[in-house]
Amino acid sequence: MLRGTHVTTILPVVDMQRARRFYEEQLGLGPGRPGSMGDVLFDVGGAQVALSPRAEPTTARHTALSFEVEDVAREIHDLEGRGVRFEDYDLPGLRTVQHVCVLGAERAAWFKDTEGNTLCIHDATAAKH
Repeated sequence: MLRGTHVTTILPVVDMQRARRFYEEQLGLGPGRPGSMGDVLFDVGGAQVALSPRAEPTTARHTALSFEVEDVAREIHDLEGRGVRFEDYDLPGLRTVQHVCVLGAERAAWFKDTEGNTLCIHDATAAKH
């Protein structure tokens, strides 16, 4: 029933102007468009990302959104050039080297948006590297 439906990921933001600049400019999602409830919408790969205004921060402790990319290392380089700061981890089962964690056949890297939401880029091409 839900398989063919349109999907929207909703991310809470306290400072809409700051968050919108981050998503438009640093992540390169292009101009967002106003939604009907004070939110800002971005079309991304057939889905939608909505920045939803909140008076208080309500960030999750897990990855809220992940972008599948062709090459994680190349995307890290590009995003760092735009001012995105990547996280590094050294935890049991999750260790990054130069921001990248290899998880089976997938490589992933995490960063936070301006509101503290954890975002990820990942690829499924680790076997090629």
